[in-house]
Amino acid sequence: MSSFAAKAELIEDGGAAAGDDQFFRSAPFLAAEGTTHTLRIESEDGELLGPLIVREIEGTEERDAISPYGYPGLAGSIEDLASAAIDFSATGLVSAFIRHALAPSPLAGASERNVAQIADPALPPKSRPSDRRQVRRNLEAGYVLELVPGNETTSDQRAGFLDVYEQTMRRAAAAEHYFFGAGYFDRVLEADRSWLALATTADGTLAAASIAAVSDGYLHYYLSGSADSHLREAPMKNVVTRLAEHAADLGLPLNLGGGIAPGDALEEFKRGFANRQQAWLTSELICDPRTYAALSAGREGGSFFPAYRAGS
Repeated sequence: MSSFAAKAELIEDGGAAAGDDQFFRSAPFLAAEGTTHTLRIESEDGELLGPLIVREIEGTEERDAISPYGYPGLAGSIEDLASAAIDFSATGLVSAFIRHALAPSPLAGASERNVAQIADPALPPKSRPSDRRQVRRNLEAGYVLELVPGNETTSDQRAGFLDVYEQTMRRAAAAEHYFFGAGYFDRVLEADRSWLALATTADGTLAAASIAAVSDGYLHYYLSGSADSHLREAPMKNVVTRLAEHAADLGLPLNLGGGIAPGDALEEFKRGFANRQQAWLTSELICDPRTYAALSAGREGGSFFPAYRAGS
């Protein structure tokens, strides 16, 4: 297999080759994300498969790729695989940004992108007294918590989720690509072992909601939102409490994710329910070093990858 320990190739199949039994590599999720290819890395010791979205690089005839959102990772196993010993030339890509599952990276040289907050039922539970009081007040005020399997959700429930999610994105001044749209949520909730957690007031008004799904040994608190009119009641604390209970029933840790920036308000909220942390890793692969250098020349990309897309 030449001087390289492994070779990589692209399979143009919509990215579904890595298996439907994990949410972040399931056919509904990958279709919603617009995944186009599977990256296949093969050696004599095994193979790795991971979904990719292949993109044109504007103003050129070149292409690069990025993993779908979340924690899709690379399924399979190859022992002692160094990224530098992989031949990526057959992919035809300039670069690839790989989002790993919430686990050690199968590729050497991975970067710590963020720190996920974990509520692990195998450890003593953690919650702030103030959070417990707020959860209790909401329940005493008539709040109802409902956990609906994704494929059993109604159009009204999904529309309600979309509404509170988009309210949350507008409050956060989120970038346009975080406004996924109704079709996206309809699709991802088709996945096995996905749920929509709903917190409604005594009069039936949706106050907060979250999508949760099982993937790679975790229940993931995926996307969520709270209604502007109920922020003072912090109903998301009830939602997270319910999901932590569900994770314990499943015998899985609950991945709450991290903040947008270390130490921000979102991370601090999640810390209130977490009893451990887990590093989340990414790999920044330069598949064609010469073209990458040419495209990046004169760019001040900082830590952004790929550098030639910084500011675009």
